[in-house]
Amino acid sequence: MILAGDIGGTKTNLALYEWITERVEPLRLESFPSGDYKSLEDILVEFLTPPKGPLPLASPETEEKNQSEQLVTSPAEPAKLTAACFGIAGPVIDNRCQTTNLPWIIDGRTIAKQFKIPRAQLLNDLEATAYGLLWLRPDELEVLNAGNPPNKRQALALIAAGTGLGEGILFWDGKTYRPMPSEGGHTDFAPNNDQEIELLRYLRSQYLHVSYERILSGPGLHAIYEFLRDTKKNEPTWLAEKIRVGNPAAEIAQAGLQGQAEIAKQALDLFASIYGAEAGNLALKALSLDGVYVGGGIAPKLITKLQDGTFIKAFTNKGRYKRLMSQMPVKVIMNQQTALIGAASVAAALSFASPS
Repeated sequence: MILAGDIGGTKTNLALYEWITERVEPLRLESFPSGDYKSLEDILVEFLTPPKGPLPLASPETEEKNQSEQLVTSPAEPAKLTAACFGIAGPVIDNRCQTTNLPWIIDGRTIAKQFKIPRAQLLNDLEATAYGLLWLRPDELEVLNAGNPPNKRQALALIAAGTGLGEGILFWDGKTYRPMPSEGGHTDFAPNNDQEIELLRYLRSQYLHVSYERILSGPGLHAIYEFLRDTKKNEPTWLAEKIRVGNPAAEIAQAGLQGQAEIAKQALDLFASIYGAEAGNLALKALSLDGVYVGGGIAPKLITKLQDGTFIKAFTNKGRYKRLMSQMPVKVIMNQQTALIGAASVAAALSFASPS
């Protein structure tokens, strides 16, 4: 049995699989609010501690008399794990990661030793998603641009906005795609028009370094909204109250998608445009002629917005390279377990690898 994990700033998903050579559904899957725990190890202890199962007392008459009170419990044997792999939001160096949006330090060797797992591998979360997208079915993707990829295999690119912004590249080695980790989400934001220049100035009053993650993330959508609120002064009182007591990004997205507030619609327009522009930047750097995949938790929730042309217009707006950009397929990953699937595929490969 293998253990797979997708560790994000907001939630941690863990799953057990009997994965041999083909993608399978998890035997058990649980989600934990990451911020409620001091470490990944604390979550793993909770997840891997076997549930106690009821055992009836020896006497059938006693059991029938008051079954609900006359039960004792006995812990089941823990599953024997052959390998584990975790996709983590942060840079992984030498199988160790200091997470970007959590106060955690995660070490694969420490986890392997504590939980008696022969092999425990850490991956950047986008690297795990990259492995996972190789196992996706066509019905788990939404096409934003069909494109016209070349016959000979080329590179793929992956960009994913959620709690933060992740980016990755997959190169073709002659037999398969090989994911390559990246921290491209932390590169400098490059505005494309006067409004985006003003947005940069606005954010620079708050941050020494304005990265794309400051804009293309859940907190980033809220930051765009605040920029519009403070410059246009057109925030409805009812929406301000909903944002104050609720999840700001979710409330802004809902109001924008449903056309309930002009400021929210403008925030989504700006978000989708900058998202498309940065996806195009990544595509040019990777020369991802085989396509660009848009992952993360935000894209599926904003799929109708991403499909209205704003994203692709910004994606292809690369001057003399507009024609090349229009030939690149662009697809949104709708399966929210893609990183988990990718981690499971790596753990499965580790479980069958020869001991080092």
